[in-house]
Amino acid sequence: MRCTTDALAALAVAGLVIGTLVADPASAATPDTPSPPQTSPGDLKSDGPTQPAKVQDGQYTDKNGDPTYHVTDGGKKIDWYTMSGYLRYNANCIVCHGPDGMGSTYAPSLVDALKGMDYAHFAGIITGGKKDVNASQELVMPAFGDNRNVMCYMPDIYTYLRARADGVVGRNRPADHEAKPAAFTKAEDVCMK
Repeated sequence: MRCTTDALAALAVAGLVIGTLVADPASAATPDTPSPPQTSPGDLKSDGPTQPAKVQDGQYTDKNGDPTYHVTDGGKKIDWYTMSGYLRYNANCIVCHGPDGMGSTYAPSLVDALKGMDYAHFAGIITGGKKDVNASQELVMPAFGDNRNVMCYMPDIYTYLRARADGVVGRNRPADHEAKPAAFTKAEDVCMK
């Protein structure tokens, strides 16, 4: 019965989307197009071992397309997304994973975990959760797939933790950051609705 209900709900949503596109064909004909990537080599040089391959609307990505940091001035200035990740980590993750991602008695160090974790793996754990059980302990990471305060900022949190894992962002609040991009504000408004 649940499968039938889920299938009907999916069809209803699809019908609403299609109905919206048919009712307003102009919106379907002119989708928002992202601005072209900015790839000036001088703008992409970052402190640390991970170097951005491109930046678009203030979001830096590595050669694999994973979100990454842009840290300059000897670690004193960071990009906006890393700053946002710092803020969101401290609002949502610090309780279990401790200050600055260093871990606690019941949750592992994310600084250590991200030394070998790509964004897709990170996103899978955040979205679906994780459970590690052995004879001496049971570690449970809850799923945050329906929590907008985490999901809307998941790339930011990853970027901050990646900078911590690479040792280019210290344990304290970053001293300075790039300006908040307009694209960030727009995406945040859409996601949080």
